[in-house]
Amino acid sequence: MFEAKNPIRAARPESPVPEALGRLLSLLAKRIDPGSVDRIWIFPPLVKGRKEWGLVAVSCLEDAGTLRTLVTGRYVAEMTGRGMVFEPEFMSEGSASRERLPSIMDGVVRRSDLQLGVPREVGIGGDSDKFRALLTEHGWKEPPEGSAGS
Repeated sequence: MFEAKNPIRAARPESPVPEALGRLLSLLAKRIDPGSVDRIWIFPPLVKGRKEWGLVAVSCLEDAGTLRTLVTGRYVAEMTGRGMVFEPEFMSEGSASRERLPSIMDGVVRRSDLQLGVPREVGIGGDSDKFRALLTEHGWKEPPEGSAGS
């Protein structure tokens, strides 16, 4: 269903900053209630040298249950001699029905200036424990203090 502008290369370079995605997800938990997350699309990072660009798209449940709010999180991360430099950016992209999200995500893939490839889709279904498990999978134990869900 999702097609990237350029097909994913058979072997992607190893991430120079493997903790970057976990940090982005952790910061996301400060902005939205992890219990409101329906689905997360995690795009493969673009790696050039010691620098990495990443993108996630998050579908959040709204009160009525029929609409989803779409939030995107991007990062640029680089490993330097003094540690990791990390620049996150979050944007609210608007609302859509659950049925329209696949075509919206297809458009995100086609229009992405980063040409990241086909995303991994993770179902959360409003379950905070599943969100925490995703954080753990990417190197974080819990959402940071002051998260929207605490």
